[in-house]
Amino acid sequence: MSKKDKEEKESVWSGYSKKEKKELEELNAGYRDFLTTCKTERESVIEAVRQAEAVGYRDLSDYIAKGETIQPGDKVYAVNMKKAVVLFQVGSEPLEKGLVILGAHIDTCRLDVKQNPLYEDGGLAYLDTHYYGGIKKYQWVTLPLAMHGVVAKKDGTVVDVKIGEDEGDPVFCVTDLLIHLSAEQMKKSGAKVVEGENLDILVGNYPLKEDDKESVKAGVLKLLKDKYDIEEDDFQSAELALVPAGSARELGFDRSMTLAYGQDDRVCAYTSLRAMLDADAPRGKTSCCLLVDKEEIGSVGATGMQSRFFENIVAELMNACGDYSDLKLRRCLMNSKMLSSDVSSAYDALYASSYDKKNVAYLGRGMVFNKFTGARGKSGSNDANAEYLGEIRKMLDKHGVHYQLAELGKVDLGGGGTIAYIMSLYGMQVVDSGVGVLSMHAPWEATSKIDVYETKKGYMAFLAEA
Repeated sequence: MSKKDKEEKESVWSGYSKKEKKELEELNAGYRDFLTTCKTERESVIEAVRQAEAVGYRDLSDYIAKGETIQPGDKVYAVNMKKAVVLFQVGSEPLEKGLVILGAHIDTCRLDVKQNPLYEDGGLAYLDTHYYGGIKKYQWVTLPLAMHGVVAKKDGTVVDVKIGEDEGDPVFCVTDLLIHLSAEQMKKSGAKVVEGENLDILVGNYPLKEDDKESVKAGVLKLLKDKYDIEEDDFQSAELALVPAGSARELGFDRSMTLAYGQDDRVCAYTSLRAMLDADAPRGKTSCCLLVDKEEIGSVGATGMQSRFFENIVAELMNACGDYSDLKLRRCLMNSKMLSSDVSSAYDALYASSYDKKNVAYLGRGMVFNKFTGARGKSGSNDANAEYLGEIRKMLDKHGVHYQLAELGKVDLGGGGTIAYIMSLYGMQVVDSGVGVLSMHAPWEATSKIDVYETKKGYMAFLAEA
């Protein structure tokens, strides 16, 4: 980053060549396709595996089943319960020397369908929901919503569900109280103006038989039976999410930005994945791309970062390389270096009072690094070492990557966290990095194309140099 960029915080756009602008547009076109196609963690894993296999990656379980020894240069992946995935390019150095890791999360805020959801009231059929992640509930009313997910039946079959994305599909919505009757509602705080239990999805109005009780509900069940062979009890073993319907779009007269659902954190997941797949074979340390679930609810559960999945898979990898011991595994994790790839808040002039303008990310000014996240007094933060940041800056400057150092917002207004503090428990060097986002956690979020491009460049520089 040039001295002029540092002092004036100029946009990066003006310094790009025609070749770079073409590469930028190609990357962002692929990114929009990814966002449009992959709105759940399951869909993201399927696409990540598809892209990985296309460039020669093999399932680690294949090596294990066949008793094959993994060699330097091999490319392998492992999937955790269809909701998380890790990829490795095996380097020439022993694994106990450490890994070079890009880690992001692929879950995002949404409305999950409850286990006993379907009911009828007033001639309307609804699905009861439970929101997932930190949302402003009022933002989710009167939007066209699509349903994505799976229904696992008792006979072991799993039915894939995706309704609301194709042009001829119906959509769903959460209703809102008309303004003419909202005098009491409008007195409530933003947190209460729409209650969580009122985020139910309108799904039907057509009665199966005019005079029967709950005939609208019966009509919905008949449609589900006819199309998916789903019974009402099958909701009990389903994972169905309501997400904003529609495609990722270019934003602005100049098409310089992207407006889409789920950019936190799929923007970092996609750029990490593409950096991993496009990178040259590692010369020394093994490189790794880790895409996990459950970050938005604390990284808990068997598919979240707090599970032992990553540690177990690294152990399996070392064993398949013929060089496993518990001590070597511990050394591997401790000697690793990681970019915790997650988004940062970007400056929004409409809400300027929420930011420290000297220490905030700006759209169009490159990749973002957060030395620490957390809340108030850095509570819950990893707070990366100064020496590690100095090393990272040297790498980025060598590869001509534009970057900025930022905080989430003003110190006492709130805060947030990533998977960095969890990975740091192994003793590895970790710092948060990624893309600045406007309207984070809203149904539709905005990013700058140039920040997406610079972030992918930054991840590739890290894989090449760390």
